[in-house]
Amino acid sequence: MTLHNKVALVTGASRGIGRTIAERLADDGAGVVVNYFPPERQDAEDVVRGIQRAGGTAVAAPADIADAAQLRGLFDVAEKEFGHLDIVVLNAANVSHGTIVDTSDEQFDAMFAVNARSGFIALREAAIRLPDGGRIVAVSAGLTRMPRAGTGVYAASKAAVDHLVRVLAHEVGARGITVNSVLPGAVLTQALLNAGQAVIDAEVANTPLGRVGQPEDIADVVRFLVSEQGRWVTGQTIGAGGGMF
Repeated sequence: MTLHNKVALVTGASRGIGRTIAERLADDGAGVVVNYFPPERQDAEDVVRGIQRAGGTAVAAPADIADAAQLRGLFDVAEKEFGHLDIVVLNAANVSHGTIVDTSDEQFDAMFAVNARSGFIALREAAIRLPDGGRIVAVSAGLTRMPRAGTGVYAASKAAVDHLVRVLAHEVGARGITVNSVLPGAVLTQALLNAGQAVIDAEVANTPLGRVGQPEDIADVVRFLVSEQGRWVTGQTIGAGGGMF
């Protein structure tokens, strides 16, 4: 799979799944805009340096994606630095759990601002700016298919974007643009490590393939979808959870 002469924007790319996606796309030849939440500047610069050492091209771009102007500015960065934009990967998210009863109005609004509203704005901006044949991928969550206590608002905010993905695929399909969601299951990121070994063991027990995912497992699904080989896949919410859902 080659992405030479392609440019990708990856939100939330300073660590975890987003970082690995950015590195994978750069390995395949894409120029990458590495978006990061401003406090994570050092992490993002490390990602860019690693890509450059490997012979790739990348720039770091700060933005709080809950701010519409900052989010739209990421598209401006891509066009200014590279002259065009071909691939958009929506990975940044507000991950917070709590029961519906215990979730305040303010917490609900914050979750939907980062996950659902920013997803809508980014999808709309991508549909406007990408050329024919572009690629859009939203990194969603397997929890949209697995009702679990304490995850309702987070999963709902992600499910909203999944539906927008399916609709947008119909609206831009005539231009050869594909739009898909990838739904990770349990992935060994810092958040899962922070949850503790007991939680990790429970996730392994619930996964048919007998392990938790690695960021590379998700990144490889994304790299397929944005490649030429993924040209016939659109409007899909693709489970990438080792059979968990």
